[in-house]
Amino acid sequence: MQTPITKMFGIEFPIVAFTHCRDVVAAVTKAGGLGVLGAVAHSDEQLEIDMNWIEDEVGGRPYGVDLIVPARYAGSEEGGLSVADLVEAIPGAHKEFVDELLERYGVPVDSDTTRGWAERSDDAPFSANRASRQMDVALAHQPALIANALGPPPAEMVERCHEAKVKVGALAGSRVHAERHVAAGADVIIAQGTEGGGHTGQVGSMVLLPEVVDAVAPVPVLGAGGIGRGRQVAAAMALGAAGVWCGSVWLTTEEAETHPVVKKKMLAAGSGDTLRSRSMTGKPARMLRTAWTEEWDREDTPDPLGMPLQPMLTGTAIDRINRAAHREGSGAEALATYFVGQVVGTMNRTRGAGQVVIDMMEEFIEATQALASHLET
Repeated sequence: MQTPITKMFGIEFPIVAFTHCRDVVAAVTKAGGLGVLGAVAHSDEQLEIDMNWIEDEVGGRPYGVDLIVPARYAGSEEGGLSVADLVEAIPGAHKEFVDELLERYGVPVDSDTTRGWAERSDDAPFSANRASRQMDVALAHQPALIANALGPPPAEMVERCHEAKVKVGALAGSRVHAERHVAAGADVIIAQGTEGGGHTGQVGSMVLLPEVVDAVAPVPVLGAGGIGRGRQVAAAMALGAAGVWCGSVWLTTEEAETHPVVKKKMLAAGSGDTLRSRSMTGKPARMLRTAWTEEWDREDTPDPLGMPLQPMLTGTAIDRINRAAHREGSGAEALATYFVGQVVGTMNRTRGAGQVVIDMMEEFIEATQALASHLET
């Protein structure tokens, strides 16, 4: 199969898999797609370990890394505040709300998760400093793609990647965003509709994809948001995409490191069981609807803070919830959630990630053949 994406990366299938799990990256790449490791939650040391492992596993096949370098976040106007400054900027009412929430749901205090941001010396989440160090680690290896998940890729990122002959990708939720990314030097645009998991805009894929394709041609576009089956791959390519970028569909695979309780919820969920919420990162992100999202959506709840204050506020709480969520019927189990798109409604069985790639391509062939049959006379 030949598209601008398969030619650009030397892959068999135009399927790009975003995942935080190195095993999924390797499985998708070995199946003929392009696995991309989401590095935002990685320490520098763990990213080094995982990239070494991936390269050993894939044997020279291409793979990618996804970073998050937001254009704006709390303190960015001052050049980036220190962790201590950011912790001080978190309102007391927000801290009290989170503490009360955990107490009300009976989430136990775990000795391994009591160390909050006030005691940390590392950079704040989603900060430029943190992303820059991750880029140092990534470019010391041999990824085929480095993608920026929030905003236009910074000039330094584009220059360094292109010097290393690494392609640059950027996610866009609108035509204007896509145009800015291309102007910044992006080689690939990922047009993500609001159906997608994680950070998304408000435009659906059916409308967004052709808008972006027309706006940035001849730069290749990957369709994202609501794609987990071969028919959806065919639909994206019929709208002009050169391939697809999938994230949610890997969360229930055999290799996925998704929390077992959350994976169970996803396997049982319908397409209406997600919502866009700022409750975890401070920016609108689609996730599984649970008691956590409902509590933050109450009228008497403090509004979520901006990035990176919100993840600094909630990070330790989320850790505590995840450690206790295995207790059936517990408040922690009710609160447990994660980012996932509306395609969760079809993620109702567990398969290997490589098998997902094969299943998608087989259904893609069937769908395109069925369409071609309508042209027969």
